[in-house]
Amino acid sequence: MKSREEVILENLIHNEEYARKVIPFLIEEYFSDNTEKRVFKHIKTFIEKYNTTPTQEALGIIVDNDDKLSSDDYDSCTTYVENLNGSENVDMNWLMDETEDFCKYRAIFNAMSEGIQILQGDSPDKKWTSLPSILSDALAVSFDTHIGHDYIDDSSDRYEFYQRKEKKIPFDLDLFNQITGGGTPLKTLNVVMAGTGVGKSLFMCHHAANCLLQNLNVLYITLEMAEERIAERIDANLLDVQVSDLRQLPKSVYQTKVDRISQQVKGKLIIKEYPTSTANANHFRVLLDELKLKKSFVPDMVFIDYINICSSSRLKANGSVNSYTFVKAIAEELRGLAGEYNIPIFTATQLNRTGSVSTDVGLEDTAESFGLPQTADFMFAITSTEELEEMNQVMVKQLKNRYNSATMNRKFVVGIDRSKMKLFDVKPEENEDLAESNYEQKDMPGNGFDFRPKKFEKNSGDWKF
Repeated sequence: MKSREEVILENLIHNEEYARKVIPFLIEEYFSDNTEKRVFKHIKTFIEKYNTTPTQEALGIIVDNDDKLSSDDYDSCTTYVENLNGSENVDMNWLMDETEDFCKYRAIFNAMSEGIQILQGDSPDKKWTSLPSILSDALAVSFDTHIGHDYIDDSSDRYEFYQRKEKKIPFDLDLFNQITGGGTPLKTLNVVMAGTGVGKSLFMCHHAANCLLQNLNVLYITLEMAEERIAERIDANLLDVQVSDLRQLPKSVYQTKVDRISQQVKGKLIIKEYPTSTANANHFRVLLDELKLKKSFVPDMVFIDYINICSSSRLKANGSVNSYTFVKAIAEELRGLAGEYNIPIFTATQLNRTGSVSTDVGLEDTAESFGLPQTADFMFAITSTEELEEMNQVMVKQLKNRYNSATMNRKFVVGIDRSKMKLFDVKPEENEDLAESNYEQKDMPGNGFDFRPKKFEKNSGDWKF
């Protein structure tokens, strides 16, 4: 009986369709036998150079001309190639499945072998901390055989897609559900914009608590405040206790309240702190993989507090990179992460100096970079005035919305309890005065607003409008 390696190698030279499909995924290290490793290397080199598979005769000549082979290796390779005669009537689906299984097995086997070497100190250039990344790369091995959507032939599948209800994570605020068509879809980047102390982190802590109460797994990444400070805010929200009173609570009362929450929810909330400006999408990717491996924790929603103090995995923050390019790169990396892990990501950004004192902010008031709203799927601003604060309210204004009509409820107010880090719905009549302004379209993307930066001033590093 032939081994899987033999079946793979003989089909690489006798089945061009198969070879084209699998050669991008096969690597030399998957073959443990030295002879098979050398034969595969010659086959792959030929395919990459000539864009076709070698014949058995051509492969024999290549081996014959390999002057790096010892006498024994030459005999072994020559005999092996002579026996690659091919098999008739091999089912392509079976062959692809077997090859994918072979690649997955060998990737994991090699990763575990490398891990043992690292732990034994036989790989001085690598530390044990690299093990999660090595294992996650191995576990991620799979064949991507999808070649795209055929508009005509796949119309039936497309119709079925239209009939499926898109999975969304709802808010506990009615108007947010209305403007998003029921909540936040997966694979999206969502941004709340506000001035310092107005409510960026409060909104995200509130929504994180809301997601946990929906029995969802929540990951909250903070680059601004300590893990304990974020947990304190979520405690105030979930336990219905003022932040200032948490320290005075007897331990028994506090633990009883926490136990009540733990019995109520089935999900988990993980809070992870990174130093400001040190972490990027790659760090978050490693964290997600480690949480899955170590805690069997897969988040349904991720919060990153906040985007302007993240770093980029592609660019370095220095004088040669302007803020537009840098923040846009971060936004693209985070949105890519959302797509890769099939999750919605919520983050926040600061208002610029003009926006911080404005009562009617727009996309142009985004601090540091206009590249962020170009990348985000959903973006809204939270603003406040003395009058609103007296009524325990904040103003919400839609800035960009890919989920629903951006002119519906363009502006509205929600209640805020800063002492307990909570947001809440107000009475419908309290938003009636804003009904007329909800149809002003001057600054909504797709409704006449010029979405592009006008001029970049080299010395300042900012875009001017």
